[in-house]
Amino acid sequence: MYSYEEVLDQIENGRRFGNRPGVEITGIMLEQMGQPQNGMPFIHVAGTNGKGSVCAFLTSVFREAGLKVGTFISPHLIDFEERIMVDGRQISREDVTRIGNVLLEQEFGVTPTMFDYCVLMAVLYFKEQNCDLVIMETGLGGRLDSTNALGNPVVSVITRIGYDHMNILGNTIEEIAQEKAGIIKAGVPVVIAPQESEALAVLQRAAAAKGVRARCVQENDLQGAKAVQPGLLGAYQRENAATAMCAAQVAWTGCRIEKEKMKTVIARGIHRAVWPGRMEILSTEPFLMVDGAHNSNGIHALRTSLEELYPEEKFHFVMGVMADKDYEKMIGELLPIAMDFVTVTPESARALQGETLAEDIRKQGVPAHAITKVAEIPELLTPKEKTIALGSLYFIGELKSVYQNRA
Repeated sequence: MYSYEEVLDQIENGRRFGNRPGVEITGIMLEQMGQPQNGMPFIHVAGTNGKGSVCAFLTSVFREAGLKVGTFISPHLIDFEERIMVDGRQISREDVTRIGNVLLEQEFGVTPTMFDYCVLMAVLYFKEQNCDLVIMETGLGGRLDSTNALGNPVVSVITRIGYDHMNILGNTIEEIAQEKAGIIKAGVPVVIAPQESEALAVLQRAAAAKGVRARCVQENDLQGAKAVQPGLLGAYQRENAATAMCAAQVAWTGCRIEKEKMKTVIARGIHRAVWPGRMEILSTEPFLMVDGAHNSNGIHALRTSLEELYPEEKFHFVMGVMADKDYEKMIGELLPIAMDFVTVTPESARALQGETLAEDIRKQGVPAHAITKVAEIPELLTPKEKTIALGSLYFIGELKSVYQNRA
């Protein structure tokens, strides 16, 4: 019998990417566990940016409707248990330990990765909890993703697609979109967030090939989302809110629910949504905001929001990213509104060294220096100026943990 710490150690030390795709490995695991996903209605969310926020909005909407909602997301910010929630409550350590032992004792005949184990743990937990609906976020892609072994969802959702994990998903926006489009299934409606034209064309072709009419988020949807005042801060959250609103409407198609009541429930859910680590203000005096923008698209959205919220202001930035990100484009997005940068090395084997990032920034003529410990950040804040910490969710999680321990 493994302890909680041993369960996590066993699961987290599984290879990040196995030789066989996750959809195959998880499919084998589900079969050997008796297909626990059968009869579990779920909404499947893929994309590059905004997946977590869309999941948060959808969770809030359907909880507002009185449903018991399971939510599966990744990665976690601070605690592993954040990945698996029911009605906003994290799975307990005791349940992680219990279900983890069941999975680790099983001889699957394949080598699961951490993500495969997480998907199985989530499905087993949601089944035990008798969830009315589950919101499932994909990992990296869609077509070969472990979550794609779960069968047909109620509705598929594809958020904005950008350049990310290019060593795995492809070097062009079309190639990446093709991978994300892998969650589109015959007979299942799909909602598509606003996209670059190249990505949109790929997604629409994929939907047509499956005989599915895509519901693309339009300008009037964005205005409708703005009107209900999304609970998550940032201009880019209107897009995520609109995507979630469209998905909720599609999911409710055919249900016996009054249209006006449905609109009220959706609006209230969008307004009440919460999601840690996305333009979240950790401190007002001195000011510190954190945001999990970790690629150039996400950084562009963050910059747009900062310019809207705090016009004419410039900011101190604290940045920690993975080496496989387009960090030079990220820097370029921030330079016009930056006073200076502090860089850190996130706790990950994939992390870009803070000094390397600082050197690249200094080449652009902007002051930058690296620090060795995230715990130093609170001491760097200035009284009358705003500091924005951004980048890898691993880094954001470390920083949030520092503030929790200071409380």
